[in-house]
Amino acid sequence: MARRNTRLEDIAALAGVSISTASRALNDSPSVNARTKQLIWKLAREHDYPFRRYMPAGPIGAAATIALVVPRPQGREGQLDDPFFLELFSGVNDAARDRGCDLLVSHFAPTSYEDLAAAMTTSRADGTIFLGQSSLHQAFNRLAESEARFAVWGAQLPDQAYCSVGSDNLSGGRRATLHLARLGRRRIVYLGDTEAPEVAQRVRGYLEGLEQAGLPQDGELMVPAHFTVESAEAAVDALIARGLDFDGVVAASDLIALGAMRSLIRAGRKIPDDVSVIGYDDVPFARYSRPALTTVSQDTDRAGRLLVSKLLDTGGEGEMMSERLPTDLIVRESCGG
Repeated sequence: MARRNTRLEDIAALAGVSISTASRALNDSPSVNARTKQLIWKLAREHDYPFRRYMPAGPIGAAATIALVVPRPQGREGQLDDPFFLELFSGVNDAARDRGCDLLVSHFAPTSYEDLAAAMTTSRADGTIFLGQSSLHQAFNRLAESEARFAVWGAQLPDQAYCSVGSDNLSGGRRATLHLARLGRRRIVYLGDTEAPEVAQRVRGYLEGLEQAGLPQDGELMVPAHFTVESAEAAVDALIARGLDFDGVVAASDLIALGAMRSLIRAGRKIPDDVSVIGYDDVPFARYSRPALTTVSQDTDRAGRLLVSKLLDTGGEGEMMSERLPTDLIVRESCGG
């Protein structure tokens, strides 16, 4: 059967349903159950049946439609009120607009392979961007066996079979730590999450930086904190109350760094004279904090362009290569040099 000649009757026969049921499914009728719709939409895509023109219209004039899906939070992932994710969302949105595409933000939060598969088969979008890997690395690998119309913002991990775009977190964490060591800091705290894929790489960079600087690793200086100002503030309050000696902080995000600075200032510690602080992300408020925050920047504009182009320029055909974006250390007042 030539794909370009696929008819509605062919789709119905392949699905084992009547022509009227196939037609209703392609028009997203509520009278057809979700499982049947998924099957028929999948067959239509596989056989190049132009079913989207029969489905409810989206905004006028779009060259394509991209869906944006956020997995269930692990660490910071899924926190769309996080300033970094707002910057990343803006980068994807600007890139989609420049390409004449509509961007649909889904409230579906997948937690398993079955959820990911459902997200792909029920979506009428031309491609899907997942903002974060959460704990779904193996599920994404499995999804890639049968589906190529998706890309993931996140870390590049061993044995990865899917396309991801993310920053060089290992280098970012290492560079921040070495910068503090060069300033003479000898008791450097890592403050933040350690388990989510991207921040786990920042932790590795921090540990490598300590090793390169000839500084010992101290488990007491590995301090957990969630990606909120309040969590980081409480964690540093606890450090100070315990009397733990430290003179530098590498934070897993700018929000965490801001919480650390609030705690330090309230305790009468001078920044950077007593303690130097480095954040991660370079969100807009970082340059306006007092003192202005030294931070590791991530290029969200370029990330947005890459994620969108991965989907649009391959058309779901062929292998999409993962990309690691360089990070940069932006030195401001919170380090003193």
